[in-house]
Amino acid sequence: MAFDADVCIVGSGAGGGPVAYSLAQAGYSVIVLEKGPYLSEKDFFKDEIGEAIRSKFRPFSLVEPRVIRRLPEDEDGKISSIESLDNNLWNATMVGGSTNIMSGFFFRMKPKDFALRSLLGSVKNGNVEDWPINYQDLEPYYSLAEKVIGISGRQVSHPQSEPRSSPDFPYPPVAEHPLAHWVDHTAKDQGWYSLPVARAILSQTSKNRGACSYTGMCGMYGCTTGAKGSSRVALLEPAVATGRCEIRAEATVKKINMRSRKIVEVEYFDKDGSVKFVKAKMFVLAAQAIETARLLLLSASTEYPNGLANSSGQVGKNLFFSVGGGGSGQFSYAKYSGNRLRELRNPQPFLNRAFQDWYFYEQGEKKYKGGTLLFLLDNPSPILSAMSVAFENKNSLLWGEQLAKSLKSKFVDSKTINFETFADGIPHPKSHVTLDASMKDRFGLPVAKVQVKTHKNSIAATKFLKEKGRSILQAMGAENIKLSPEISASANLVAGTCRFGNNPRTSVLNADCRAHDVDNLYVTDGSFIPSGGSVPFTWTIYANAFRVADKIIQQLGGLKKI
Repeated sequence: MAFDADVCIVGSGAGGGPVAYSLAQAGYSVIVLEKGPYLSEKDFFKDEIGEAIRSKFRPFSLVEPRVIRRLPEDEDGKISSIESLDNNLWNATMVGGSTNIMSGFFFRMKPKDFALRSLLGSVKNGNVEDWPINYQDLEPYYSLAEKVIGISGRQVSHPQSEPRSSPDFPYPPVAEHPLAHWVDHTAKDQGWYSLPVARAILSQTSKNRGACSYTGMCGMYGCTTGAKGSSRVALLEPAVATGRCEIRAEATVKKINMRSRKIVEVEYFDKDGSVKFVKAKMFVLAAQAIETARLLLLSASTEYPNGLANSSGQVGKNLFFSVGGGGSGQFSYAKYSGNRLRELRNPQPFLNRAFQDWYFYEQGEKKYKGGTLLFLLDNPSPILSAMSVAFENKNSLLWGEQLAKSLKSKFVDSKTINFETFADGIPHPKSHVTLDASMKDRFGLPVAKVQVKTHKNSIAATKFLKEKGRSILQAMGAENIKLSPEISASANLVAGTCRFGNNPRTSVLNADCRAHDVDNLYVTDGSFIPSGGSVPFTWTIYANAFRVADKIIQQLGGLKKI
């Protein structure tokens, strides 16, 4: 059989980029299929309406819909829900995927995160399993990802520190707001540990990329200088430069065709709607956890009637999200003078501080999983800030004189400090991805039907962390402290639909992220993750994709002479 490439990768985000980069560097030919367009720095500008409000990087919900069914928080009550067409579980569809518009906060998972079932035991209505690999298996690839992606930060020792093979991050930290030192002093006074947060943002020009321009518009926005370590700029563009990687944008994969435990080709629609094929020796799915599950289910055949790689019946199961909440506090300029006032008024947009003192905690004789508190300043988007004031109470709209007064307080009279919480998303049996029997996309393919159920343990951990956030703000002297009423499942942190494990009856992938049922199929997006830790897990996806790339290179015959 004539092959179009050694490897075909479906998806170009955090799971696809490292594989394309590593294979191209090793001398192998790669074709990357990406549903979205190929955008670059010239296409990114600080368009508040388009990017922050209308989410222009997400597919239009009537063209690329998903059917979302959200179940209530009450664990034991009667199940009732509203099904709706929604694009909120898309984050970005373009070359590089969501990594183009991430904030770039870098956290490693902890060694204990890889063995939560062994550590904390089973969870009612929670399918928690230990990983088939451990932290030390992944650690070299965390370090590799830091170097290749370009991570800026400062490593400090604390009780929750992870073992590192490198003493520090490859680039010095990005500039920080003086409030970061207020956080540090408060933490020291209270006996807590304030952690500098590493960022996937270059603090200095390097790798043919510009340094940070400090607009502060990172999350939801593309980077205009190339400083942000997106899959596109850090991995795919260097891969293309080798001459061994081809990116086919606006290519929607229709189906994966199999023969005798091996994929022979993927079938896709190009920009004009014409059907095309790619034949390769190896195939990698990295289309994001929901779409990867959907594509495997769409690829059902006589040989695989329940969907490709689905003899276990686990494709689409074990869906989970990083679960979070938040809060805020204000520092009134009227209360300060001299140097303290000058520090408050500093326009620097980055705070970059976190707390993991309650990552694990005990109450009585029982151990619990807490999580991470991330402190940050307001996104310097006037529209978003104004909306946060107007819609502060979700049951009523603030307007008129009271709205004007609140806006003045926020923009003119004070500095706001926010926090976000990150708790483990525990896979719930009622949270999963299937195919919708009636709703089709623009190509006539059944869309993903996503049922979302947040586990009560995740909700409890989030409420616990929000109260800790309140305590930190109070200790700092903040006023007008408010906690967000809702618990949210983060659309850009989704995982679990093709989890890996050693038992083919209870997992889709083996420890190398190769499908148990298919000899030449790997999955490298967040689908593989059994549990994501109490941190943003984009960087774990990056690291694991580098690890799996090494496995693929070994299977192809090792490094080629170039």
